[in-house]
Amino acid sequence: MRLRALLGTDALGLRLLGGEDELDRTVRGVMTTDLRDPRRYLSGGELVLTGLAWRRRPEESEPFVRLLVAAGVAALAAGEAELGDVPDDLITACARHRLPLFAVSEDVAFATITEYVVRQVSGERADDLAAVVDRHRRLMTAGPAGGGPDVVLDLLGSDLDLRAWVLSPTGRRIAGAGEPLSPARAAALAGEHLASVRAGRRSPYRTTVEGTAYSLFPVRAQGFEPVPAGGATPAGARDARGVRDVRGVRDVRGVRDVRETVLSDWLLVVEADAGDWPAARLDLLQGVTQLIAVERDRRDAARAVRRRLAQEVLELVQTGAAPAEIAARLRVAAPVLLPGMGIAPQWQVVVARVEWGQDGLDGRDGRDGANGPDGPESPYGPDPEGTKTALKAALAGGPVAQALLEEILIDPAAGGTGAGAAEAGAAGIGADSADRIAVARTEDEAIALVPLPAASPRTSQMPRTSEPADGQGHGPGPGRAADPADCHATRQAPGQAPGQASSQAPDLGGGPGLHADALLAAVRGPLTAGLADDGRLTLGVSAAVHSAEGLRGALEEARHARRVAAARPGRVCAAGHHELASHVLLLPFVPDDVRRAFTARLLDPLRGYDRRHRAELIPTLEAFLDCDGSWTRCAARLHLHVNTLRYRVGRIEQLTGRDLSRLEDKLDFFLALRMS
Repeated sequence: MRLRALLGTDALGLRLLGGEDELDRTVRGVMTTDLRDPRRYLSGGELVLTGLAWRRRPEESEPFVRLLVAAGVAALAAGEAELGDVPDDLITACARHRLPLFAVSEDVAFATITEYVVRQVSGERADDLAAVVDRHRRLMTAGPAGGGPDVVLDLLGSDLDLRAWVLSPTGRRIAGAGEPLSPARAAALAGEHLASVRAGRRSPYRTTVEGTAYSLFPVRAQGFEPVPAGGATPAGARDARGVRDVRGVRDVRGVRDVRETVLSDWLLVVEADAGDWPAARLDLLQGVTQLIAVERDRRDAARAVRRRLAQEVLELVQTGAAPAEIAARLRVAAPVLLPGMGIAPQWQVVVARVEWGQDGLDGRDGRDGANGPDGPESPYGPDPEGTKTALKAALAGGPVAQALLEEILIDPAAGGTGAGAAEAGAAGIGADSADRIAVARTEDEAIALVPLPAASPRTSQMPRTSEPADGQGHGPGPGRAADPADCHATRQAPGQAPGQASSQAPDLGGGPGLHADALLAAVRGPLTAGLADDGRLTLGVSAAVHSAEGLRGALEEARHARRVAAARPGRVCAAGHHELASHVLLLPFVPDDVRRAFTARLLDPLRGYDRRHRAELIPTLEAFLDCDGSWTRCAARLHLHVNTLRYRVGRIEQLTGRDLSRLEDKLDFFLALRMS
């Protein structure tokens, strides 16, 4: 019960003297005392009743109140029968320590208040199970047919004072009650959820973000129970409430490898620490996740039509069907894929692949056959009923990539801020983009057909520019430190701090469209946590095409771009069509031994000289190439006299035997710097 309820009962004769802002405190019990130090009898949350017999002098009020606050009591109620009005020194002390203070009329016995509080607290505890059953019934009534997840979360707030949200695995808000989570906080919670699932922790997952405690409940598909990548659940394991699992090892037909769904399952976020919750409340929240899973299944069923249409178009494109036949199929699909667009769009193709290593199935250390032919020996037997073998055979990347690509493409249109929202604006994708995403798949990859609004005359007349690399419209220069071959490199706006996300839409080469880097910028953190140490996401984006004739070329372009991304380091990598017409396409495929030999022959003499003399020859070479060999601009950039610059360049030529006035030698140095 709350302190506020005491004031609403006239029979108790209580009058509030201070602490009006603290009346939402919970009362867990009641105690009557006139001891100067009653802490040994307090456990926290009590309403303390006192006749003030302990008070002989005004200065004794302060230490008494301080001791009560240290014990965590809910409030103090002082009787007026002994001293008349409650002393001012006690009122002051309670106000100083923010302890609510009541005055008890001399006409009311402490026994009356004690009986009332005990009855209310005991009644609430006795009604818990009945309340759970009733809430379950109400929640079922208010399920998808009665308003969806938002109604369910509103009931959690009104009945249990719990703020809750439903998030996607990338942190996109699906439903919520009250103030929305900030994008950064939502992404952090999604990442914590994915990391906990991959680590095999039992839910709910408890975490703290920016000083606030949260409990995370997975929302899983109906009829399936995922198991950690290591195999089946051991017999006799205990759940989060200490209840022993007597089912033994589950049949593989009723489980999924957690990696099949970890990147697509929703999560329920509750702003509370569920560590001390009773079993009844945990059961209630698990019931809520089941109701939300019904809504998830409903949305997946609605998405199935778009998937089928995308699959039909993909099959026509891959088999070399005539453009007229592909165009006819697109016209048939237009009411589903292009609701409300009204004009023939441009199209982009996005290809994604999720690949899993064998670490999760063959042992955490990643060594095949470690500790036995099936990996580490488990305490419940080697591969019972062939569970790991069956799970390994069933784990394909195509379905995982399909669900993940649908989520990534919807995410920017969720109304967020930052790179994702900017990307949505650049692509011309509106709030209903979820209804225009068509993703097909093969066994190993997912392919999305993304419709874009047709370019306006003003847009189509804009000059096409190369990918901005220095915030001034210039292409990447020879000395760029942020190498596009690094999948984590980001492009900066003028005056932008390193690593800061731009709030402006990226330049997409003269028209609307999706940009590979910006597409993943907002979701890289959570996805990296879900991929853990054995998964990898690579993504390629084509240029926009204006007709069905260009779809086959766009598909091949997106696949080539994805292969460029796959050649880079990192768990989450993307590449765009603009990178297929530059040296960036070639560098990742240079063999490592050739790369090392080439860079060592050109750069090692300079590095050694820099170590010995601190001459900064490597930075000078980068700047010189970046300034296209201009002595004046390079000297200004390095804050050097031109003669000093000429001396350094002469030293570089002397150490390497090259001539920086020759294009061939400039090109060799440029490539060596990019590969190093």
